[in-house]
Amino acid sequence: MNTLAQLHTDIDIRVQAIRGDYPDWLCRMGCDGCCHRLAEIPRLTNEEWNWLREGLVALPKESLREIELEVAALIEQPLRSIVCPLLNRSAGVCRVYAHRPVACRTYGFYIQRDQGLYCQDIQSRVADGDWVGVVWGNQDAIDRRLSDLGDTRELTEWFAYWKNGGNTN
Repeated sequence: MNTLAQLHTDIDIRVQAIRGDYPDWLCRMGCDGCCHRLAEIPRLTNEEWNWLREGLVALPKESLREIELEVAALIEQPLRSIVCPLLNRSAGVCRVYAHRPVACRTYGFYIQRDQGLYCQDIQSRVADGDWVGVVWGNQDAIDRRLSDLGDTRELTEWFAYWKNGGNTN
């Protein structure tokens, strides 16, 4: 059975194994380097969006309004450096950390066969020989599992759909 909850559990096991072997691992709540330089607007499956939306609904109205403004700004800018709209920039933390998408959960812990590592800070540590024995997660396998969880849309599309009264259930 491939559910989002099972996928989160499997990812958490790999992340905890890496952190257990390397207590100085960079990626954790409060590390926001990748959040400031996204390659593209995040794409989420229907199940991921429903999970994220639960986290959004639980936010204070002011925080949700700030996210809505950030999402609107992404839609209006054709070429841009993408900062995650879920990031609280002043605090440097994700506003919906417990409900963050799979891409955020795997970043820094998983490798994609054709593209390798993404985080320049981690690449640097690997190149210096600090983390020679790391057993990385397989991002390609995660992507295959995600494809079973429904259609994907950009975060901006899910927001527009939601704010226009749409329901994804």
